[in-house]
Amino acid sequence: MRKKIVAGNWKMNTTLEEGVGLAKDVNQALSKATPKCDVIIAVPFTHLASINAVINPTKLGLGAENCADHKSGAYTGEVSASMVASTGATYVILGHSERRQYYGETSEILKEKVNLALANNLTPIFCIGEVLEERENGTYLDVVKKQIEEALFDLSAEDFSKLILAYEPVWAIGTGKTATDDQAQEMHAHIRSVIASKYGKEVADNTSILYGGSCKPSNAPQLFAKPDVDGGLIGGASLDAESFMGIVNAF
Repeated sequence: MRKKIVAGNWKMNTTLEEGVGLAKDVNQALSKATPKCDVIIAVPFTHLASINAVINPTKLGLGAENCADHKSGAYTGEVSASMVASTGATYVILGHSERRQYYGETSEILKEKVNLALANNLTPIFCIGEVLEERENGTYLDVVKKQIEEALFDLSAEDFSKLILAYEPVWAIGTGKTATDDQAQEMHAHIRSVIASKYGKEVADNTSILYGGSCKPSNAPQLFAKPDVDGGLIGGASLDAESFMGIVNAF
């Protein structure tokens, strides 16, 4: 059975003190609950080691929001996969639409990042998704298929099986718009069929695919009820422990 997962992506938010406090709040809430899903927080690089020291890793997974596409070297300001792993983090978000849009990350760059993450025993949460123009002109299924093929289809079936995928309708991130649960299901089923075409039904059926477009406590139950939606990659709502737990409890 594939895992149900709710992962928070804090993005460029919280000071170190604020972040440690938020992580403690989430950790405490989880200590009193028995969630029916895995729970992960992906936090700024500066917070990783400090947060790792205050959470229970059996209850709350820790991830970075990115890593470099180089192993080491003269890349001022970059943070390598091995550096991320050395903090105690076990997950890393790769290919987020904001990285693609603002920092020009291509499939070739992302291919390197995925390989380095896996080599350092990090689980990539790999993001894919279309912009509004691609949704409206009807190319959205082909766009997402191409993103998967170009960045991930060089992986062995064994390595692909270590990934978590996250579908981001880019037009629904921070806009207040949300894909309907039927739109989310259509894309998640499509993603699963793309995986099956390369790696077979068993790998596809065991791949967790998260929804990442303005998911909130109010719409999470309908989204998570869909058969191919295995959880959420949560942005703004993950910055408040109560709101985040509301999504976790949607399972």
